[in-house]
Amino acid sequence: MPNFAERRIVNGKTLTCLICGHDAFFERNAQLNTRGLTFLNLDWANKSANCLVCEQCGYIHWFLP
Repeated sequence: MPNFAERRIVNGKTLTCLICGHDAFFERNAQLNTRGLTFLNLDWANKSANCLVCEQCGYIHWFLP
């Protein structure tokens, strides 16, 4: 994962932030925890999502696999 913001293409289109219109993003992953697997101490088994964080305003755009 790059540690710098850059333009991202999603489904063939350049992504722009829904809040501020900026076009550079940091990429992060986020785990989607559920109560059941957390209760069983199996958080590692939860699915994860890709997140693109706007460089300018910090708004997080979530993408499921």
